[in-house]
Amino acid sequence: MDSINIKKLAKELNLSTSTVSRAFRGSSDINKATKERVLSLANELNYEPNHHASNLREKKSNTIAVIVPEIANNFFSQAINGIERVAREKGYHILIYLTDDDFQKEMSFISNLQSGRVDGIVMSVSGEANNHDYLNKLKKKKIPLVFFDRVYDDIDTAKVTSNDYESSYSATEHLIMNGCRKIAYLVVNKSHSIGKMRMKGYIDALSANKLGYHDDLIIDCSNDLEQNKKIIRQAIKKHKPDGIFASVERLALATYQVCSAEQVQIPEDIKIISFSSLEIAGLLNPSLSTITQPAWEMGTAAANLLFKAIQADGQNINDQVVCKSEIIERRSSSRSV
Repeated sequence: MDSINIKKLAKELNLSTSTVSRAFRGSSDINKATKERVLSLANELNYEPNHHASNLREKKSNTIAVIVPEIANNFFSQAINGIERVAREKGYHILIYLTDDDFQKEMSFISNLQSGRVDGIVMSVSGEANNHDYLNKLKKKKIPLVFFDRVYDDIDTAKVTSNDYESSYSATEHLIMNGCRKIAYLVVNKSHSIGKMRMKGYIDALSANKLGYHDDLIIDCSNDLEQNKKIIRQAIKKHKPDGIFASVERLALATYQVCSAEQVQIPEDIKIISFSSLEIAGLLNPSLSTITQPAWEMGTAAANLLFKAIQADGQNINDQVVCKSEIIERRSSSRSV
């Protein structure tokens, strides 16, 4: 056979060129026997596919972007693992962008990605500002966008979230049922979509149990550990809560450090529950009660929605997926004996 190309290879195998191309990319929708036939003949004929040239012709990068606030948080690292698995099965690579909850970084990343560097974007938003028109420009460029966990409600696109309101309500009620009457709520950013839902669940649970809502028990924290320890130490000394509901895991860990330093006993003096996907929560002393989001499943669902949108080629996909979190009761919120 003269100079070989993908068309000639496909004809020799009696396959379509797209099937041969997907076989070279290791796509999951091509069965093993077909892949082996393609690779075997290509090896026999010393044919190596030029993925870069193919991508240019198809105007595809075979890359997706994942934009997240951080990766130190166990939730995001697990979600990224789910996204990466789906992308790999589709023959795609991922690029990870960290915003550090900085809205300017978020806008800059989106602006840079409009050049066609990626075929789609999976994103957990910074939660800042009221004008998100910069995201609508992606639709004009036919670059699909899927939100997960943190979302902007004013952007019409696919979203994957968890049942934050119901989980917060149940977690607050759990503390109440175990004897807490003065529960502090620790939050980093109340403007986040999840911040709003989680705080509403907390407030409504207090009201339903006739405990009332006190604004001074909403404790605004930051992304800095040392600053959080100072804020939490002051809150415990000033307000003397008997329960703490941490909206993110780093605030629960900071609370543990403060309680240890101040000789405040958990759960005897103060009970703690936290949103967290921390795999070692059960190994802490005492073990930490958590509202655990299905992070890997959420990442997988978001990636699947993105590839559905990529295949739709510009048609709007606005599916809404809500995954259920699980409350795992451990020693930190148990009744004192």
